[in-house]
Order: sequence, then structure tokens, then C-alpha cells
Amino acid sequence: MEQKKILEIPYGTRDFLPTEAAEKRVIETKLARLFAGWGYDEVVTPTIEYLETLDKGSSHNLEPHLYKLISKDNRMMALRHEMTTPIARLMGSRLQERKLPLRCSYISSVFRYEQTQTGRQCEFYQAGVELMGSGSAAADAEVIALAVRSLLSAGLTDFKLCLGQVEFLSGVMEQYQLAESDCEALKEAMEKHNLVLLEQLVDGLNVNDSAKKALKSLPLLNGGQEMLAKAREMALNARSRRALDNLTEIYHLLETYQVADYVQFDLGIIRDFSYYTGMVFEAYAPELGFPVCGGGRYDNLLADFGNPCPATGFALGIERVLLALERRGDGLPETPKDVYVGYGQGSLEQAVAKALELRQAGKVVELAAAPGTESEAEAMQKAGGYKDLLFLS
Repeated sequence: MEQKKILEIPYGTRDFLPTEAAEKRVIETKLARLFAGWGYDEVVTPTIEYLETLDKGSSHNLEPHLYKLISKDNRMMALRHEMTTPIARLMGSRLQERKLPLRCSYISSVFRYEQTQTGRQCEFYQAGVELMGSGSAAADAEVIALAVRSLLSAGLTDFKLCLGQVEFLSGVMEQYQLAESDCEALKEAMEKHNLVLLEQLVDGLNVNDSAKKALKSLPLLNGGQEMLAKAREMALNARSRRALDNLTEIYHLLETYQVADYVQFDLGIIRDFSYYTGMVFEAYAPELGFPVCGGGRYDNLLADFGNPCPATGFALGIERVLLALERRGDGLPETPKDVYVGYGQGSLEQAVAKALELRQAGKVVELAAAPGTESEAEAMQKAGGYKDLLFLS
């Protein structure tokens, strides 16, 4: 029993076996190269942050979802639960004097204590970017285009990116003069995709039937550009109309980026409503029922860290991408293994020289750990998944 316990791993964590780790690394390498090619400089922040730092990044009660620790000086700390807040903290301290806009990327593990599910552990891996210092539609379009290119680079091809705008939803609720408590309840129901609760809440509002019909239809506003025309009929104030104008401008730029075919509108997307301040998006692969990528504009967060400026970004779930590729059945990234070098008695030096020569030529080579027979070397070649065998007798 004691032996079994020491072989266990904590709830919500996982081991990556050699092939799985290699597949993960292929994806990460492709994404790192892509981000750098778009001018995003990689940053690495501590796995542990002070609790008050992470609390600034969310309007929700985070503590039940955080892995918490206590420092020697009795300060509360926690493992990071996402990367945007640590980068905002970095922006307000060591990057404060950098010229804006500032483009940062990351590939990191993050931690959230929650019920595990397919595609999401308590420890999981994200890759993403933050573009800080620009409030333009061009910045949003760049981030969305890069998200699309990231998924394509990772090997996904048949995904859809759903694009929304939280200011449209806020504007519609504002035009019906809803109480703040009613707005929050409606937003929470939409964020949880609970349409039954949403209808019940709307039916209890003191508004006319036309307003109730419009509010109930908010989660259903999805589709192509024709849907924006329908949404404009509901937009009775400047706030909601500006949001639709913003989406139209972003979409035209995405056409220039040649990624618009992957994008559709979904004005029911909420994400964290108080965290995001403009466009929001989520990308879905047909093999999964949850997003593989998501992001949006968050113009208020950096002010909490002493450097107020607009910002936009996204995060991609690496395990979720790998799961989508696996379920598709033909898209796992290649992990090439070229040559297994075996050798007989007295041929070690010759084998070492040959392995070195092949590695310098760019080949992936494994050298036998001890002399053996050619049949033994062939068995090791097949077990290791190497394409070719070189045996030196």
C-alpha cells in the first residue's frame, strides 16, 4: 500500500510519456517560431506569484481555484492560474519604460484547482500573446489573425473562431435601463450557457415584451456578416452600435489577413464579462465540445498595476490542440527518429564516431548503451521507433 502511494501523482496532474512529450514539444516549437516571426518577444514569469497580484486579475473569487502557499515572511502566495495577470504585473514593473506598443509571448504551465475534465487538468499548458499599448481595431485583428495562424501551424484546419463584443451586450442591457444586479444575473447565465435560466430571469424583468424578446435572443446572435445587420436592428444606443462598428472594422482587416474564412460572429460570447472590455473570441474544433483557444480586449487590467494602457491577447490550450489532433486521427505532429546505431564487441569507438557524424548532419540518432548482436540491435530499433538501423560489427 505504501509503495502504491509513492507512485501516485497529485489529483489533476499528468505524466507525458516520451511520445506524448515529443508531440507537445513539436507544437510548442512551432508556436514559439510563429510568435517570434510576428514580432512577439517571449517572456517567462515565476510559477509562484503573491496572492494579491493574482487577485487583481479577476472579478471572481479565485481562492477556491488557486494552489496557495505561505512564504517564510507569512505572505500568501499562489501558483499562477493564467498568464495575462503575471504579464500585466511585469508590464507595470520591469517593462514600464519600454516604448509602446509592446508585444509579449509565452509558453507556460498554469494551475487551477477544479473538477478535471477531458482536455483540462489542474495543471495544464498554454501558449499565447499579449499586445499592450494599442486600443485600435488593427491590434485586435492582429491578435485574432495570429490566433488563427497558431491553430493552423499546430495542425488544425477545420476549426471555427467565434467573434463577439461585450460592449454590444452591455449596450443592449443599458438601453433597457436594467438594474446592475439584473445585468449581472443575465451575464452570469449567459457565461454559463444556461438558456433556461436566462429566459426565467428575462421573464421576471419589468420591461415590455419587445425588450424581453430582444434579451432572450442575445445568445442566438451568431452567423456571418448578415447577422450583424440583424443585430443593428436591436442596437438602440450609441454604445451597442459602436461595438458593431468595431466588429465590422475588425472583420474587414481579417479579410486582408486572409483568415476571415475561419471566423464567424457570436454575440452571445461572454467569457469573463467584467475582465474583457471589447471584442472577445473563442475557437472551436469539431472534435471537441470546448474551446481550444480564446482571448479578447482587456483595457482596464494594466491600470491595476500602475501602468494604464489598452491591451489585447489570447491563450491557446496545448493539450486541447493535441487532443483535437488525436481525435481527428491523422494530425498528430511528427516526432522523427532517424537511426539506431548498434555495435558488436570492440566497435564502440567506431560507433561513437559514426553517431557523431550522423548527428552533425542533422539526424536523430540513438547509440546503443552496450555491445550486442545485430538481432538485438534490430529489436531495439523497432522498440524505439527508429526508421533505420546501422550496425557496426
